[in-house]
Amino acid sequence: MRVILAEDSTLLREGLVRLLAEEGHEVLAALGDAVTLLKEVEERRPDVVVVDIRMPPTHTDEGLRAAVEIRERWPEVSVLVLSQHIERHYAAKLLASNAERVGYLLKDRVAQVEEFLDALERIHAGGAAIDPEVVRQLVIRTTHGDPLARLTPRERTVLEALAEGHTNAAIAQKLHISLSSVEKNLNTVFDKLELTHTTGYSRRILAVLRYLES
Repeated sequence: MRVILAEDSTLLREGLVRLLAEEGHEVLAALGDAVTLLKEVEERRPDVVVVDIRMPPTHTDEGLRAAVEIRERWPEVSVLVLSQHIERHYAAKLLASNAERVGYLLKDRVAQVEEFLDALERIHAGGAAIDPEVVRQLVIRTTHGDPLARLTPRERTVLEALAEGHTNAAIAQKLHISLSSVEKNLNTVFDKLELTHTTGYSRRILAVLRYLES
């Protein structure tokens, strides 16, 4: 795939350039700021953009705002956002309109090369890739009246895997259960959470994440 990187840490940026090149991907540009990123995307139209949330000059949300703009202007470009820490507000903002061709990973996950590469492949294929720890923090809620309390441990595990961006078949393989069991658990989950029935795998992910963030 054709990739543009935007990461202000030179060490991480160069490491990703080398990793992607070794895997046979083409790195079109490796940048240190979000302003240049938008110009490069407009000119080169990559398959995937990998961008850090916090970029110069303020190191607040420049990368996130660039990611949201990319998704609005060039929906065919997949976007993988990296974050040093779990930032639920940013995750929700990134997923606000669509959960297709988008990923949100903690930087620690980049060190786990296979998971990082798998996330790239999934968003490039039109799916989603949400860091398991981000999902876990959204799912673990103990407030009174929490509808998630109605879920069985198995249903909660299936929900977590769904929110991470896995297909039904991948969930079955990951949890070592049958595909029919996955489908049955998901139907029960959506009934218990009173979620509107939607069509399309990515829309279901978005519905789950929106509900958990509400």
